[in-house]
Amino acid sequence: MNKIKISILFFLIFQTVAKACEACEKQQPAVTRGLTHGTGPQSSWDWVIVAIISLITLFTLYYSLKFLIKPGENNKDHIKNNVLNF
Repeated sequence: MNKIKISILFFLIFQTVAKACEACEKQQPAVTRGLTHGTGPQSSWDWVIVAIISLITLFTLYYSLKFLIKPGENNKDHIKNNVLNF
Protein backbone atom coordinates (compact mmCIF):
# COMPACT_ATOMS: atom_id res chain seq x y z
CA MET A 1 0.00 0.00 0.00
CA ASN A 2 2.89 2.36 0.74
CA LYS A 3 4.28 1.82 -2.77
CA ILE A 4 1.00 2.97 -4.26
CA LYS A 5 0.90 6.09 -2.08
CA ILE A 6 4.50 6.95 -2.95
CA SER A 7 3.83 6.40 -6.67
CA ILE A 8 0.77 8.67 -6.59
CA LEU A 9 2.66 11.36 -4.68
CA PHE A 10 5.59 11.14 -7.12
CA PHE A 11 3.22 11.45 -10.09
CA LEU A 12 1.41 14.47 -8.62
CA ILE A 13 4.62 16.30 -7.77
CA PHE A 14 6.30 15.79 -11.15
CA GLN A 15 3.17 16.30 -13.22
CA THR A 16 3.47 20.08 -12.87
CA VAL A 17 7.15 20.01 -13.85
CA ALA A 18 6.41 18.13 -17.09
CA LYS A 19 4.08 20.77 -18.57
CA ALA A 20 5.17 23.07 -21.37
CA CYS A 21 6.21 26.66 -20.77
CA GLU A 22 3.96 29.55 -21.85
CA ALA A 23 6.00 30.51 -24.92
CA CYS A 24 5.99 26.95 -26.28
CA GLU A 25 2.34 26.49 -25.42
CA LYS A 26 1.32 29.39 -27.68
CA GLN A 27 3.18 27.84 -30.65
CA GLN A 28 1.56 24.40 -30.32
CA PRO A 29 -1.54 23.23 -32.20
CA ALA A 30 -4.66 22.67 -30.08
CA VAL A 31 -4.08 18.90 -29.91
CA THR A 32 -0.68 19.10 -28.20
CA ARG A 33 -1.06 22.43 -26.42
CA GLY A 34 0.36 22.26 -22.91
CA LEU A 35 1.99 18.86 -23.39
CA THR A 36 5.22 19.46 -25.29
CA HIS A 37 7.93 22.06 -25.83
CA GLY A 38 8.89 23.50 -29.18
CA THR A 39 7.02 24.71 -32.21
CA GLY A 40 5.02 21.56 -32.80
CA PRO A 41 4.69 19.47 -35.93
CA GLN A 42 6.02 21.13 -39.07
CA SER A 43 4.26 18.88 -41.60
CA SER A 44 1.75 16.06 -41.93
CA TRP A 45 4.60 13.56 -41.86
CA ASP A 46 5.26 14.50 -38.25
CA TRP A 47 1.77 13.30 -37.32
CA VAL A 48 2.34 10.06 -39.26
CA ILE A 49 5.57 9.45 -37.36
CA VAL A 50 3.86 10.12 -34.02
CA ALA A 51 1.02 7.75 -34.95
CA ILE A 52 3.43 4.97 -35.91
CA ILE A 53 5.45 5.40 -32.72
CA SER A 54 2.23 5.34 -30.68
CA LEU A 55 1.12 2.10 -32.35
CA ILE A 56 4.50 0.49 -31.71
CA THR A 57 4.36 1.58 -28.08
CA LEU A 58 0.84 0.22 -27.56
CA PHE A 59 1.77 -3.03 -29.33
CA THR A 60 4.82 -3.44 -27.10
CA LEU A 61 2.87 -2.64 -23.93
CA TYR A 62 0.11 -5.12 -24.81
CA TYR A 63 2.50 -8.00 -25.48
CA SER A 64 4.75 -7.27 -22.52
CA LEU A 65 1.75 -7.38 -20.16
CA LYS A 66 0.31 -10.43 -21.92
CA PHE A 67 3.51 -12.45 -21.61
CA LEU A 68 4.18 -11.23 -18.07
CA ILE A 69 0.79 -12.32 -16.79
CA LYS A 70 0.30 -15.51 -18.87
CA PRO A 71 3.57 -16.55 -20.48
CA GLY A 72 2.48 -20.17 -20.89
CA GLU A 73 5.21 -21.29 -18.51
CA ASN A 74 4.14 -23.42 -15.56
CA ASN A 75 7.52 -23.78 -13.88
CA LYS A 76 7.55 -22.30 -10.36
CA ASP A 77 11.09 -20.98 -10.91
CA HIS A 78 10.01 -18.91 -13.92
CA ILE A 79 11.13 -15.27 -13.77
CA LYS A 80 7.52 -14.01 -13.94
CA ASN A 81 7.02 -15.28 -10.39
CA ASN A 82 9.82 -13.00 -9.17
CA VAL A 83 7.89 -10.04 -10.58
CA LEU A 84 4.37 -11.13 -9.63
CA ASN A 85 5.34 -12.14 -6.07
CA PHE A 86 7.24 -8.90 -5.42
